[in-house]
Amino acid sequence: MAKSPYRPYTPKPEQLALLPSVSGNSVNGLGETKPRRARHVYWHDPSKLPHGKLQQWFYTQNADHPGINAARAEREKILNAPLTPVADERREASAESWSEELERYAAILDMELFGIARMRPEWAFEGFEIEQKWVVMIGVAHDYETFKDAPQLSAGAEVIRQYGRGIKAAKDIANWIRERGWYAEPQGGPMAGPLLLIPPAIECGFGELGKHGSIINETYGSSFRLAAVLTDLPLIPTPKAGYDVDDFCSRCQVCSNACPPDAILPEKVPVRGDVKWYVDFDKCITFFNENFGCGICIAVCPWSIPGRGPRIVEQLRRRAQRKGNGG
Repeated sequence: MAKSPYRPYTPKPEQLALLPSVSGNSVNGLGETKPRRARHVYWHDPSKLPHGKLQQWFYTQNADHPGINAARAEREKILNAPLTPVADERREASAESWSEELERYAAILDMELFGIARMRPEWAFEGFEIEQKWVVMIGVAHDYETFKDAPQLSAGAEVIRQYGRGIKAAKDIANWIRERGWYAEPQGGPMAGPLLLIPPAIECGFGELGKHGSIINETYGSSFRLAAVLTDLPLIPTPKAGYDVDDFCSRCQVCSNACPPDAILPEKVPVRGDVKWYVDFDKCITFFNENFGCGICIAVCPWSIPGRGPRIVEQLRRRAQRKGNGG
């Protein structure tokens, strides 16, 4: 298989000098066999992070790219748009009715994936408590032809654009709920708030965790971004989905071969009490910083190629049948 054209990769000395004594993998809980909540390692208030100086260094790597500048300006407008006040009169309805209405509304918004999960305490970062009972998950897909050239700056602009779309959809849904008298709070990336986004996205049916540390969805592969809404509006969870991604990822080497810093671990490992796929944070972050983002592993993932996912699912189904028949 072809190796990454970005290898061999050596981090810049000015970045290495900013690495803290504590490993980002330790912050993430790599090797820990007991469950605990996740801690912020990046994309949070840098003054509160061991890797805060590294994050601030990333902020200095401003790419003067028209697509990035335009996407940032549009995202800033979306972020600054005020939320609708919660209506004084609360409308009452059954969870089934609310879920059906909300799904119909989400279908007309600028988004590709929608799901609902019951909030779990372990989905809140350490130091945060989330009182809301439900998480409405949103997925917004990249334009594949633009994103496939990651880590080129045009792909970076596409990532910023999709984060903006995700935040816009989250605010639209939050406003819809608030207009009906129920509290709702939007959550979006890349900055990490109180909520982990990947676990509820998996729980509500967006897909399974892949070897590259991102969700693999049957239709969009890993080429999408997440946003969410926290609410107490009575809802019904959407079902979890599974395609035997582990079987595929355990045999595929595409993202591993493409990763410039060789950060993708070949096998599942314990992370905060859960055995899962994991990407070495300390290796990944320096290449990410120096290239104003990366996304190579997501772009090269076979599932991310439009139209490929359903065929892979069918192949995995047939493989499972053969195994079951002793073939």
